[in-house]
Amino acid sequence: MIDLHTHTFLSDGVLLPMELVRRAEDRGYKYIALTDHVDSSNLDFAIPRIVQTALAINRYVQIQVIPGAELTHIPPPMFADMTKRARQLGAVLVVAHGETPVEPVAPGTNLAAIEAGVDILAHPGLITQEEAALAAKKGVYLEITARNGHSLTNGHVARVAKAVGAGLVLNTDSHRPSDLITLKFARVVALGAGLNEDDFKDMRDRALNLVRSHLNSV
Repeated sequence: MIDLHTHTFLSDGVLLPMELVRRAEDRGYKYIALTDHVDSSNLDFAIPRIVQTALAINRYVQIQVIPGAELTHIPPPMFADMTKRARQLGAVLVVAHGETPVEPVAPGTNLAAIEAGVDILAHPGLITQEEAALAAKKGVYLEITARNGHSLTNGHVARVAKAVGAGLVLNTDSHRPSDLITLKFARVVALGAGLNEDDFKDMRDRALNLVRSHLNSV
């Protein structure tokens, strides 16, 4: 299992970073990204601590921990600067909190995040085909999510992504222990979104390639 979108108590999760990592390792995870919610108020607080955790724990565990951040409810005009700042602080993976149907995310967030070159656009809701095509061009991955509520538009995201050749990854958006899933359940989420077995394998391969492309930074 590769999960590139999770949260600890450094934002709105309930677990210490190291406890989340241990629980994921016990579930059989191979890679996990710690991507706590950040904006201009806590960017310089959360990211260095996530980086510190990854550097400390990766020497002692089988699972690979990747430091990241999720830019959350950022006004669209701020995305370019905030993405750059997150990377400067050590976020290996930058996730954008997309236009989920269950939160009042500012219109234009999906497009701004894609143009800023984030790595993953999380739960992008009713993303347009034009936005998805731009994501494909810029190498921004669109998320199929296992999280309740955000997952309501998984089918739409899957269809639009396949139509334009945009890359997909499957993540949990975990906030608590019960949010972590098995590879078997990940397959259920993928097939439930209208994807097939080949698509599911492709998502896993793309997630692994994304991880490997960043491993030298961890």
